Parts: sequence; C-alpha cells; structure tokens
Amino acid sequence: MLVFVGLGLYDERDVSVKGLEEIRRADYIFAEFYTSVLTGTSPERIQKFYGKDVEFLSRDKIESDTRIIDLAGNHRVVFLVPGDPMVATTHVSLALEAVRRGVEIKLIHGASIMSAVCGLTGLHSYKFGKSATVPYPQLGRIPTSPYRIIDENRKSNSHTLLYLDTAEGPMSINKAVEILLEMEKIEGGGVLEGVFAVGIARAGSEKPLVRCDYLERLQDHDFGDPMHVMVIPSEKLHFSEVEALRILAGAPPEIEGCLE
Repeated sequence: MLVFVGLGLYDERDVSVKGLEEIRRADYIFAEFYTSVLTGTSPERIQKFYGKDVEFLSRDKIESDTRIIDLAGNHRVVFLVPGDPMVATTHVSLALEAVRRGVEIKLIHGASIMSAVCGLTGLHSYKFGKSATVPYPQLGRIPTSPYRIIDENRKSNSHTLLYLDTAEGPMSINKAVEILLEMEKIEGGGVLEGVFAVGIARAGSEKPLVRCDYLERLQDHDFGDPMHVMVIPSEKLHFSEVEALRILAGAPPEIEGCLE
C-alpha cells in the first residue's frame, strides 16, 4: 500500500492523528519538501516527533525513481507531503502510476494553503479562480503567465491565489511584488496598476502575518520569515470581504471603493 499523508502548513505537529497513525505503522517513509516547506520545523525534528526514519527526496528522485512504488507492492509505504497530498500534480502522477501497477493507495488529507487563505483574509472561497506561481527569472527572462491569469480572473471578478517560487529558496512577498511589477512593464496592459493585494506569511503558525495594501506598497512591508503567499483580490468585493480585509489584514480605507 502507498499512503499519502498531508503534513499541514507549518511544523511537525500539524499532521492529523490519522496521519500520525499511518506514519507509525509504515515500513518505509519518504517525504518531499520541494512543492512547499514546513518552515517551523526541520528534518531532524520531524523524525524525532514521528519516531521513524524518513528519507527526503528531491523532485527528480520522485519523478524518475521507481523505488516508492516498487516497495509499496509488498510493504506499507508512507509518502509525506506538506499541505494536502494531491494539490501538486507530481503527487497525482505518482498515485496514478501506483494504481496502474496494482498498488492500493490511501489519502490522509492535511490543511492546505488553498483553504487557509480564506480563513486568514476573509475572502470568499467560491470566488477564487485559477491560481498561479510567481517564478524567479529564468535565464534573465521573467515568464508572464501569472499576469495573464490575474487578468483573466479579474475579468470574471475572481480572486487569484499566487504561490511563490521555491526553486532558489522560498520567495518573499517583497520579491514577488518586484517581479509582478516587472511583468506589468513587460505586458503593459494595466492589469496590476492600482490594484490591491494581500500578503500572507507563515500560515499555520502561532503568529501568521496578513497585510492588504496597494500592490506596490506591499513591497515596503516587512513580512518576516517564510513561507509567503499572495492573493490579488477580485475587482469588486462583497461587503463582508471588505470588512474582513479592513479588520484582519489592515487594508487602507480606499478598499471601500471595491464594494460591489
């Protein structure tokens, strides 16, 4: 059997009781920390808390190494994933390949940033459109697909959840804003001019930080340690969303101009 266990958002204690039971029953345990990182802990703390050895794998290892599924054919294998197991397409591919090879799979869900942002910001979950990742520049070039996704979502009055790249270390909101403003210069469509944005830092921790302001002003806020994500809200907001952003995220009074 191959059991996918979601570890939640911040540290080793976020795992569910069901997940912990599966971990302690496992013959082999693998983990990945490339789709996200539990910044409130470390591999050493994770293994001590779970009382088991854990092998941490890179993305290349998971995509090219058949060991996980090979072992799951005759053993109980647990695969640990930050957040919720099936949010990343790599994990879906692994699960499908296991089923194709006759290996039973099981999912133990964990808290996901996709739902956490709604609780932290007060933005309505059903108004979120397609999400995107703000990437680090590649070979001196900035991919602008997130810009187009934000544009599409705002045209349908939807919020955009922006994950921040981890390829060169967890990206900060400040760096993400810089990159988004560069996208505006490249595309020149005015999509990000005068828009509000919400920065969320350390969701799942004892002291998460949530701040709403004009996009360019977020660059001046100190969001502290990772992990960070962002939301570009829809053009028009429900009155309860406006109130929540004022109370929970310190949005400026001008946010009232976004009322439906």
